[in-house]
This record gives sequence, structure tokens and C-alpha cells, in this order.
Amino acid sequence: MCGSLRAGSINRMALNLAGELMPDSMQLDVVDWRDIPMFDADLLAQGVPASVQGLAERIRSADGVIIATPEYNFTLPGAFKNVLDWLSRGDDQPFAGKPVAILSATPGPLGGARVQYDLRRVMLFLNAMVLVKPEIFIGGAGAKFDASGRCSDDTTRQFVTAQMTAFEKWIRATAAMNAAR
Repeated sequence: MCGSLRAGSINRMALNLAGELMPDSMQLDVVDWRDIPMFDADLLAQGVPASVQGLAERIRSADGVIIATPEYNFTLPGAFKNVLDWLSRGDDQPFAGKPVAILSATPGPLGGARVQYDLRRVMLFLNAMVLVKPEIFIGGAGAKFDASGRCSDDTTRQFVTAQMTAFEKWIRATAAMNAAR
């Protein structure tokens, strides 16, 4: 999942980088949440919209979820938080017990550290199993991706490779924990 809808988003580039560098046993499937409506309790009273149900089902069926999100005003983009709010509704919580890896890319030097703190709190509420380390904060990201969206920074590539390797192991460990319940 990418927290930005913008086609040229550096977080979309970071998410694609994760897909490029993940172990061969993994496959990236990026979801588009553009059709999720603004959360409205009156709309919820009529039933969960089909677009929300479809996204929840894709999350439920995934072995794990990678979230790459920008930081807007020190926190989550409002539209992306809206998606998470929709997904938090219902008894069959799609993130419950789900392995999640988080990364962020920003033009500034902190690389999205503040948004990750807030996103980790939201994921805790959703009972997701967030990978703790390695954390990925891609600061100065505009200089680390070329015009075609490819990461040209070897250090960033190494960090993301390490996270994807750890995430593969975390998915297996989480599956074993969930099976033992």
C-alpha cells in the first residue's frame, strides 16, 4: 500500500524498490485505494462499501503488507488515514495478525520518522504484527531516485534489501505464531 496517490510519488518509487529487492519467494501486488469514499457513519450504516470490502479482502488474502507513506504535516496523509479508518470497521479486521513492514521517503532529512511513529500506533490498534527492524527512513529521497523512478543510491538499496529479507522471515514467524493460536 502506498500512502500517496500521486503517480510520481517518491513513496511509490520506494514501494516499487521494495518489490524489486524482495526475495524471490515474495511478490509485490500494489493496491489502489483511490475509490475508497470518505468515512461517514451514515454511509457505514448502509453497509460497508464494495470498494472497502474488496480492499479488506485483498489484505486478508495477502501473506503480508508493505506500507510506504509520505509524511504530511508530521503525520499520515488524511486520505490514507481515511482508508485505514474504513478498514478498522467490522469484526473481521483484515490487519489482525497480519505482518506489516513500513517504509517512508521524504525530500527532508528525517525520511518520515514522525509519520512512522503515528502509523505504528494505528497498526497497533488494528492488531497488526509490525516488523520492528530494520526501520527504513529514506531522507533526501529526491536525490536517491532517478527520473525513471529507479533508486540510484546503493546505501538505500542495501537498507531496503535488508528490510525485505527480514520481512520474509517475519511473515514466516508470524504465520507460525498465528497457527499456534
